[in-house]
Amino acid sequence: MRETGKMASALAVDVALIVLFAVLGRRSHDLGLDFSGILFTAAPFLLAWLVSSLVTRTWRTWHRMWPSGIVVWTLTVAGGLLLRVTVFNETAAVSFQIVTASVLGVFLLGRRGVTALLTRTARRADSRS
Repeated sequence: MRETGKMASALAVDVALIVLFAVLGRRSHDLGLDFSGILFTAAPFLLAWLVSSLVTRTWRTWHRMWPSGIVVWTLTVAGGLLLRVTVFNETAAVSFQIVTASVLGVFLLGRRGVTALLTRTARRADSRS
């Protein structure tokens, strides 16, 4: 797979993981899994992720944990929570903030950790051949 395809796949996985976060949250609170509800729950975090990805130029650093991965995660959580409360008129109790930071941290940073490992392994294999 070419580098552009790998990058696009990795960023699509980020989006899918944010949507999964919304699905898991809605499911755990018996809120229903209709498309519009999932989109409404995921939207503030997807918007914050998009802005943070543009700020960090994620398309150049899609496989790096530091600094871009940490910045994307931090801005996605903070921006998503801020949008959730101010624009989407939803709540954000401290327990929700902790769960949000934890789950999105595992998802977004975990994806980058796996991607960095796979990228490093592929580069080593290429250099040997």
